[in-house]
Amino acid sequence: MTGLIWRPLVAAAILYLVLIQPNHPDAMTWGALLAFPLEWPAILLGLMAFGASRAGQVVRGVLVTVLVLIAVLKAADFAMFSALSRGFNPVSDLALVEAGARLLTGTVGPVLAVVALVAAVVVICAVSALLWWSTGVWAAMGSRKLLFKGLTGSAALLSAGVAAAEIGDTLGRWSLPADIPGSAFSARVGIERIEMVRSTLIDLREFSKAAANDPFVGIDGMLNAIDRDVIVVFVESYGRTSLDTPLFSDLHRETLERGQEDLASRGLSMASGFLASPTRGGQSWLAHATLANGLWVNDQSRYGAVLASNRKTLFHFAADAGFHTAAVMPQITLDWPESVVMGFKTILAASDLGYGGLSFNWVTMPDQFTFAAMDRLLRTERVDDRPFFIQVATGSSHAPWVPVPDLVAWDDIGEGSIFDPMALAGEPPDVVWRDRDRVRAQYRLAIDYALRVVLSYAALHAENPPLLIVMGDHQAAGFVALDERSDVPIHVIGPDDLVNRAAKDWGLTKGLIPSTNAPVVPMNQMRDRILQSFTDPAQDGRG
Repeated sequence: MTGLIWRPLVAAAILYLVLIQPNHPDAMTWGALLAFPLEWPAILLGLMAFGASRAGQVVRGVLVTVLVLIAVLKAADFAMFSALSRGFNPVSDLALVEAGARLLTGTVGPVLAVVALVAAVVVICAVSALLWWSTGVWAAMGSRKLLFKGLTGSAALLSAGVAAAEIGDTLGRWSLPADIPGSAFSARVGIERIEMVRSTLIDLREFSKAAANDPFVGIDGMLNAIDRDVIVVFVESYGRTSLDTPLFSDLHRETLERGQEDLASRGLSMASGFLASPTRGGQSWLAHATLANGLWVNDQSRYGAVLASNRKTLFHFAADAGFHTAAVMPQITLDWPESVVMGFKTILAASDLGYGGLSFNWVTMPDQFTFAAMDRLLRTERVDDRPFFIQVATGSSHAPWVPVPDLVAWDDIGEGSIFDPMALAGEPPDVVWRDRDRVRAQYRLAIDYALRVVLSYAALHAENPPLLIVMGDHQAAGFVALDERSDVPIHVIGPDDLVNRAAKDWGLTKGLIPSTNAPVVPMNQMRDRILQSFTDPAQDGRG
């Protein structure tokens, strides 16, 4: 009798734990154990209804397979959210498995990498065995006629209700009430992943066609009009509101005007305009991918599809043209497997930049240190005479915008400890973020700091200037920016001949303040515009 009691209880507990398995680090709380997955009673009742018949065995096999697949998906989600702040895409992220395996091997060594792989396989097999046993226990209970035929209808209705609720919730037709103490979480993960695969495959076909019909592939002499380093700078959260909204424009326009005067006195040319970013409020990587690939990447599905396509990015073309391509990404603190398909020869993430100072909350280091490290690690100590083609993504103007650094003398930066008093200054984010007006005030200062860093860097190298292509990645969230548009500024700074090409071809306004009625160019057009404007068919390529 004791066995009859504990066996179904243990079996039900195993199914329960598998169903509430979290797929996000934020869900790793004791409170998650109190969730009530709606699939749980549906599965138990359904198993008893089918019993241990041949049909019941088939149902068990399908059920266990589905649950194991969803458990693997949740584990993959958990790893991707931990490393990349996004979920796992079964289509696009499979292309990164090999890179991840190589990265793991290089990090912990081949022996531990193999041990980790074997352990993962053992865990999957163990979960499969436990689920098969658990479903068998409850199927056997049905065969003992502990429940009657009416249970079959109840289980079917409950299962149908769960599926309908989940499908409707996933497709946005209706939502489960927020006060329901639990949800059909595993069903939602499965349905969402099916929809993700479907939409990704559609986008992948579209992007693959674009890759196959890329008019620039195979053309000799690309980017041969450029005889110097090129630095593409994404200024975090820098949007059109900095030029149009009085709360921000009074300071930011003044900074740009002052910088324009200073750079012009040093012999530099400038031109500016507006781009339409594919994202607002966050997900900077969508803007980076849109610019690099020349395709509109406005959600995670498209991001995954463009990674899985064979589309040549701007940086692939630059590498083919003889540039040393690099990415300077101070906010990348974990593995970045996507970089292997983006065309970068050198990757400088946070740990590679040599910052020895204190972090600024979420921001790993001040922007000025990032630019100084880029010079020190790339542009000053060159391994050959190739020019660089670099992408830099700044971090100081990323939320929470507390505290905001200030500029120091470039020669005094050192390993970064000079910024420590600034990192300790002011009130913490949890205090500032209680008041939206204070948040906007901090945002205003952070963007101004980022702009001053870029302008100071341009002035620092005025005697032998790189070609700087500076743009915002996206507007800040609407309640901060007070502007719901997706427009971001773009500035081109450098020698006359190169800036004039861009100004003429892209319809830019001379200087650092674009005309208010300047055309807004979709960011996905910029890859092709850069390739066209800086390629002279009459010249030979760099080789």
